[in-house]
Amino acid sequence: MLIFRLFPVLILVFLNGCASSPEKPSAQEEVLEPVKIAEPKKETRQSEIKTAIDPDVMYMLMAAELAGQRGQYAVALEGYMEAAKRVNDPRFAERAAKIAMYMRDSNKTEEAVSLWLKQDPKNPTARKIAALSALRANDKQASVDHLSALLKTDPAGFEKTALELASVLQRDDKSGFFYEVLEAVGEKNPNQAVVYFVQSLLAMEMKNNVLAEKKVQQALNIQPDWDKALIFQAQIAVFSGDLNKAKTLLRNASFKYPENDKFKKLLAQVLIKTAEYEAAADVYQSIVIANPKDTESQIALALVYLQLNNDEKSEDIFKQLLDQPEWQNQANFYLGKIEEKRGHTEKALAWFDKVTEGQLVFESKLSAVSLLVRDKKFDEAGTRLDLLAGQFPKQKLRITLMQAGLYGQQGQYEKAFKLLTDTLAVHPDQRDLLYTRALMAERINRLDVLEADLKKILVQNPSDAEALNALGYSLLANASRYAEAEKYLQQALKLQPNEAVIMDSFGWLQFKLGRREQALDYLERAYAKQQESEIAAHLVEVLWVLGRKEEAKKIFDKAIKKAPDDEYLLDFQKRLLSGEE
Repeated sequence: MLIFRLFPVLILVFLNGCASSPEKPSAQEEVLEPVKIAEPKKETRQSEIKTAIDPDVMYMLMAAELAGQRGQYAVALEGYMEAAKRVNDPRFAERAAKIAMYMRDSNKTEEAVSLWLKQDPKNPTARKIAALSALRANDKQASVDHLSALLKTDPAGFEKTALELASVLQRDDKSGFFYEVLEAVGEKNPNQAVVYFVQSLLAMEMKNNVLAEKKVQQALNIQPDWDKALIFQAQIAVFSGDLNKAKTLLRNASFKYPENDKFKKLLAQVLIKTAEYEAAADVYQSIVIANPKDTESQIALALVYLQLNNDEKSEDIFKQLLDQPEWQNQANFYLGKIEEKRGHTEKALAWFDKVTEGQLVFESKLSAVSLLVRDKKFDEAGTRLDLLAGQFPKQKLRITLMQAGLYGQQGQYEKAFKLLTDTLAVHPDQRDLLYTRALMAERINRLDVLEADLKKILVQNPSDAEALNALGYSLLANASRYAEAEKYLQQALKLQPNEAVIMDSFGWLQFKLGRREQALDYLERAYAKQQESEIAAHLVEVLWVLGRKEEAKKIFDKAIKKAPDDEYLLDFQKRLLSGEE
C-alpha cells in the first residue's frame, strides 16, 4: 500500500544543522562556506560604492571567518553582524543569519534576517528564515506577515516552502501553531488552494482526519483538478478506514482524468488492500496497455497475478523483464518464487542464485536456504547459512532465527534453544527471538520459559495476535487452564478473525470443551483456508469422534500423503486409526 509521506525531507540550506548543538559539528552538518570578498573595481557605478570594504571591515570579516573555522561561533556571529551593519552587502547579513540559526539564537537570527531583508527585500531564503524564526518564537503576526509575503512573491513555490517549514516544526512539536498561522494566512488569501492543502497535511499530522478532509475539500473547491489534493483526499479516506469512499473517489478521478495514471495506481493499491485482486489486475492491465514502458506497473501486475495463482501470466511478465538490466534481479527473484511454489527446487535455486545485486540479494539467499530446509537438505542449507553470516553482518538476527529453525527442523531443539538464549542475552526484548524460543521451549518441555516469553511479548504489544494464539494454544495442554486459554484465543480471533491458524486453535479449544459442532465449524473453515497438517489432524479427529469416519479417512489420506512424517497425523493414526484398521 502506498504510504503518503506527510512531510518529505526537503530541507533548505538554511535549515541544515538546526537540530544539532554547535559545540561538536559533524561532517553531515552544514558546511558554512566562506564568503568570497572581492575588492571593488576602480571603475564602479555610484550605487555600488556603498559596498566598498574598508580595511577595518576587511579585518573584521577575516577574524570572523577564522573564528567560525575554529568553532568560535559567537565571535564569528558578532563579526559578521557588525560587518553587515557597516556595509550594504546582503551576503554578510545572510552569513550572520545562518550562524545565528545554527546556534539557535532567536534574537540574533531575527536581527540578522531583518537586516538581510532590508538590504535584499525580495530574497526568498531570507524570508523563509524570517518565517521559521517567527514560527519558532510563537510570533503569530510576524509569521503571518512573512508567509503572506512568500505566498505573494512565489505562489508556485509556496507548497514546497510550507512543507519544508512543516518538516522542521514537526520536530519542534509546533504543527498545531503552524496550522493556526496558516488559518490566518488563508483568511488574508482566501483563493489560494495551497494554504488549505498544507493545512490538511498538518491536520493529518495532528491525527484529526475530519479536519484534514474539510481542508482538502476547501482546496479542491478552489482548484478542482489538482491531482495531488484529489489523491490526498482518497488517502485520508484510507487512513480513516473508509476504503469504499477511497475507491469511489479514485474511480471518479480516473474517469474524469483518464490520462493521469496516478489515480489508477492508487486505486489498484486500495483494491489490493481490500483483496479485490481481479479488479486490481484489470486496473494495472489498463495502465500497461496505455503505457507499455511503465515497468513498475508491469511488476505490480505480475505480483497480483501471483496472488491470483495465475503463475503463467506472472512468469511471462518477469521473463520479459530479464532483458532490462535494472530489473533483472527482481525478475530472477520472483521467477525463483514461482518455481519454489511449483515444487521445482533446482530451478528455483538457479533463479535465486542469479540475484546478485540490490535489496533482494539477501532475501533470495534466505529463500534458497528455506527451500533446502523444506527438502530436508540440511547440510547444504547449513553451508549456505554459514556463508550468509559473513556476507551480511547487519542481518545477524534474521540469520540467527533461520539457524534456530534449521536446528528445529533436524530435531535439535536443545541446540536451537541455547542459540536463542545466548542471543537474547544481547537482545533481551527482541520479539522474534522471544517468540521462536517459546516454540523451542515447548519442544523441550520448558513450558515455564514458553509462557514467560510469550507474556513478555504481550507486555510489549498486547495486540500481538500471533503471541496470543500461541499462548492460548499452549495452555490447552492443561485442562485446568482452558478458561485462561479461551481468553487469549478470543482476543486473537477478534484481532484476526480470518486467520486459519487462529481459527484452528479456537476450534480445538471448542473440541476440548466438548462443543463438537462448534469445533467442526471453526476447523472446517480453517482447513478450507490452509490445508496444513496440524489443522488437518484436528479436523480429522473431530470428524472421527462425530462418527463421520469416511470423511475423516479421506482428509487423513490426503494429508499424510503430503506430509508422511508429520507428528500430529502420525499421532492420530496411532491413537485412533490403527485400531480401526
